[in-house]
Amino acid sequence: MTVTNLRLHQLRRQHLRLGVNIDHVATIRNARGGDHPDPVRAAQIVAACGGDGITAHLREDRRHIRDDDLARIMAATNLPLNLEMAASEEMLAIALRHKPHAACIVPERREERTTEGGLDAAGQHNHLAPIVSRLADADIRVSLFIEPDVRQIDAAIRLRAPVVEFHTGKYAHLLLDGNREGAEAELKRIADAAALAAKNGIEPHAGHGLTFENVVAIAAIPQIAELNIGHYLIGEGIFIGLEAAILKMRALMDEAR
Repeated sequence: MTVTNLRLHQLRRQHLRLGVNIDHVATIRNARGGDHPDPVRAAQIVAACGGDGITAHLREDRRHIRDDDLARIMAATNLPLNLEMAASEEMLAIALRHKPHAACIVPERREERTTEGGLDAAGQHNHLAPIVSRLADADIRVSLFIEPDVRQIDAAIRLRAPVVEFHTGKYAHLLLDGNREGAEAELKRIADAAALAAKNGIEPHAGHGLTFENVVAIAAIPQIAELNIGHYLIGEGIFIGLEAAILKMRALMDEAR
């Protein structure tokens, strides 16, 4: 390998991907009904300003993304779609029908406002195993949204999941509460979990509660390959424009690397 090729290889390794979750464009749309604002337009903006992927969560209660959104989002850009889904037969059938690039299995409760905490992959191993297997057989990359915990990583290894996404919500909330000591401890837990996952051949991602103020420390963890950020970017997009919000987040992530 030449020096130039080596440098290009290193740059590719260091690039931290940004997946943008467009769920809450659909939340605003559904607040009044109709078709505006269209999450497909948001996906096109993500693609136009250098986002690496689109994340969309089709919840069982359809509170934001709707069934017909999935095909339209996939057709609108060349970016890979990461479908967040509950571990249910209904969602498995939908994933197998649409065949997104990736499916991230998340915990889901109807009474929650948003996904709260990570999937208990260890406790639900026997339920998850056939779902993971069927997704993988369909060439859909499987991800598990889990806490940065050794027990959950071990479950991901046993389930042969190629990707885990670590829940960063606790870290974000500790910072918001002014508990810097607690946030530092949680950050170390995430970093240690990322290193353990990577050591075992699993690609670590991270997401939930990430903002301009807290993303740099997470982005600096060398093993993390992708951040998935949604609510904050859509919220900032109301004030400064979605493209500007994505570009600012992208710049902060790049600075961290």
